[in-house]
Amino acid sequence: MGCCGDEENDDDILNPLNPTTTTTEILDFSDSTISPMNSHFSALTCRDTLRLIFEKLPIPDLARSSCVCRVWNSVASDQEIVTRAFKAPWNLKHIIGKPASGNFWRDNSLGKFAISHRIVRGDSIASLAVKYSVQVMDIKRLNNTMSEHGIYSRERLLIPISNPEMLLQATCYVEVDTCAKREVAVLYLEGGPELHKTTSNGSSSTSSCSATDLQSKKRVIESLRRSMQVDDATAHYYLTIADGDPRAAISQFSQDLRWETHLGFA
Repeated sequence: MGCCGDEENDDDILNPLNPTTTTTEILDFSDSTISPMNSHFSALTCRDTLRLIFEKLPIPDLARSSCVCRVWNSVASDQEIVTRAFKAPWNLKHIIGKPASGNFWRDNSLGKFAISHRIVRGDSIASLAVKYSVQVMDIKRLNNTMSEHGIYSRERLLIPISNPEMLLQATCYVEVDTCAKREVAVLYLEGGPELHKTTSNGSSSTSSCSATDLQSKKRVIESLRRSMQVDDATAHYYLTIADGDPRAAISQFSQDLRWETHLGFA
């Protein structure tokens, strides 16, 4: 309908610009479907193009992309790409180490990280929970233990990270903790992991105890376990607090046992 009373052919408005093109032809996108399997869209099978795209993706989307086809999987599994995606949400500076399982990169939640705490005399799960502002049960769960005495048979405990700001510009090490039976990105608050100890003459040693010392200590723990009728962790605990003296360990255990028995009758 025209302006100011001018007549206009309404049929011209309804006609397509190209009268020879039908509606079906306009809506037919079957030949340009975006798919890596479509030979007419080769851009999505170009490794360089895929790399530019995948470098922008978070971990969950990288995992989905790796399931599309072999080409996508090879690019999405690239070590540099997955490492960058793993670090990005937490603004990590470095992630060092190669995981034992490729599935390690599929999850970069805060629970994937842990602080390494070297156990010293006087430590307890409760005191460490207070020190690091975490829950006692979270420490036990992360370290796959329910025993308080069990921590003294270990060199370290993994502590959950409660404050994500601790990861800002931090360096984490991918490690498998054999006691906790899990693979984690470990944060060392006092430098990196101590892989070697330096002796007095400047040489390196991979262990502070010789194999003979370890065997001797193992025999003492077995003897204490039989004498006190307890498990290895408890025997190791009492030997530790007794500074390696088996008699003092048995004496301390007896005192604790009498105290618990007296408490039970009270």
